[in-house]
Amino acid sequence: MEVVNPALSDKFDDDDYPAYTMGRAAEILGVTAAFLRSLGTANLIVPLRSAGGHRRYSRYQLRLAARARQLVDQGTPLEAACRIIVLEDQLDEALRLNAELQQRHQAPQKPASS
Repeated sequence: MEVVNPALSDKFDDDDYPAYTMGRAAEILGVTAAFLRSLGTANLIVPLRSAGGHRRYSRYQLRLAARARQLVDQGTPLEAACRIIVLEDQLDEALRLNAELQQRHQAPQKPASS
């Protein structure tokens, strides 16, 4: 059995690791490279660049691009689709933080010692 380098294994599990070339990302999503570039222009996703200057995308970025494609396919203009996705993500984060704070507030408090 081959032993996988733990550092390499961590990269496979990392949603933010830029593992996909533009061509592969476009193929996975069923979009053109121009569509991916337009998402970068709209600041929805900013791919990392390889040492040679090539765009590299993470799984997280591919999920954002897939959401944008779905909205665009439904007739939403690209800029509006990108803004919707950003606002949805901000709302999700705010709801998560709110639930966390409510849970902390509702936790029983230890009595102060004298």
